[in-house]
Amino acid sequence: MLWYLGRRLLQVIPVFLGATLLLYGLVFLRPGDPVAGLGGERGLPEAVQEQIRQQYNLDEPFIVQYLLFLKGVFTLDFGVDFRGREITDVIAQALPVTFQLALMALVIEAVFGLTFGLIAGMRKGGWFDGTVLVISLLVIAVPTFVIGFVLQFVVGVELGWLPVTAGRDPDFYSLLLPAIVLAATSFAYVLRLTRTSVAENLSADYVRTARAKGLRRTQVNGRHVLRNSLIPVVTFLGADLGNLMGGAIVTEGIFNINGVGGTLYDAITRGENITVVSLTTVLVLVYIAANLVVDLLYAALDPRIRYA
Repeated sequence: MLWYLGRRLLQVIPVFLGATLLLYGLVFLRPGDPVAGLGGERGLPEAVQEQIRQQYNLDEPFIVQYLLFLKGVFTLDFGVDFRGREITDVIAQALPVTFQLALMALVIEAVFGLTFGLIAGMRKGGWFDGTVLVISLLVIAVPTFVIGFVLQFVVGVELGWLPVTAGRDPDFYSLLLPAIVLAATSFAYVLRLTRTSVAENLSADYVRTARAKGLRRTQVNGRHVLRNSLIPVVTFLGADLGNLMGGAIVTEGIFNINGVGGTLYDAITRGENITVVSLTTVLVLVYIAANLVVDLLYAALDPRIRYA
């Protein structure tokens, strides 16, 4: 196991460097001068602009700026933004909220997607299977912001079951409705993926053999069908954690959540490139860590896989 982890970490290094280099290049190749726009319509004196560029190393070649950024990543010192705030403090304030929201959404889509997908796969061709397929297709077709506004109005305003906004210091209760909205589309994909995988495994040779040996239906479904059907679903869920955190910008905007999405949007509009790159780098690290956990779960789900 330790040997496998070491090998995977070595594979992660070039992935991380390539992803951060690409992100850094795309952000800093944006047209326009963020320093010149700090003064608004009146602008800043040329001497002040030059001082700011020197302070943030914007007068250095691209590769030098990137290496200085990597140094900040490894030392956990991203510097300060144009408003004088420590970027590490900005990330520390925004990341936990978005991570909690994404984790809640991941649990919701996993629990309900697996449950409904399992039932639909077991009863393929029945009324329940047809109903959940239509509902999942409808959820996929409707944009996230439409689902958010509809649930916000119906559940929050008309029924009054959940808060319509989360505010600056949200708790579990106020994040529940945004988590449902964020999980909606992924829930539909998990449902359809589980349903297809279960239906395919039910007709597999090893399932027929298990039934011929006299195993109970619960043993066959739990030990063989569900366990093998989880492999593609776990792969999707592992990759989806990073997607949920990165795609939370719309949901956070609807429910007034001060998380990574709102912070990224604010940094992009202000031209604070270093804040944008720092936040996206953290999301890359979360994505890589989630996929590493998924690789380790394969051994628990598939007995053919062993990490010696």
